[in-house]
Amino acid sequence: MTFGEKLFKLRKEKGFSQETLAEQIGTTRQAVSKWENNQGFPETEKLLQISDIFEISLDFLLKDEKSSDERKAGLV
Repeated sequence: MTFGEKLFKLRKEKGFSQETLAEQIGTTRQAVSKWENNQGFPETEKLLQISDIFEISLDFLLKDEKSSDERKAGLV
């Protein structure tokens, strides 16, 4: 699962719109859309904020492989 796929699934599970997530991390809805479509990648600071919002590790966000964090998050 790619970063974009994970972000999309996590956002949907929390019931956030792209705009809601964007506001929480100080970016635009368009940026979130690009990330979810794997057309770009957030800055380190924004990755940390995403990790905090969804209470997941950076490893989980950044690694494409299936991990125990992914199973814990119910994404596999």
